[in-house]
Amino acid sequence: MADRVRFLGRVSDEELADLYRGAAAFLFPSLYEGFGIPPLEAMACGCPTIVARASSLPEVCGTATHYVDPLSVDDIAAGIVRVTGDRAYAQHLRQAGLEQVKQFQPEPFRQQLRAILGV
Repeated sequence: MADRVRFLGRVSDEELADLYRGAAAFLFPSLYEGFGIPPLEAMACGCPTIVARASSLPEVCGTATHYVDPLSVDDIAAGIVRVTGDRAYAQHLRQAGLEQVKQFQPEPFRQQLRAILGV
């Protein structure tokens, strides 16, 4: 796997978007996230995501990701194999991710806020 996983350190926003677009999958096995922006960034770039079933991530990512137990190496490995080995499933996650991020764009957010505030 060492020939297929790269640790790059800090990259620019443009480089990051290119990396998301070129990746077979984005893995985010975080145990705690206040919100979880990186999976949404990956989804917005059409990258299938593999995300921890923890913290706020299920609420943020909805059904547009493959969930794993972040404390189980076997579950994480199985998630990687599933997403990278099943093209149809990966394509489903890409499309679902592009739909998922729409709810976090400014106009839908404004509409939700107006509805909550009654204005």
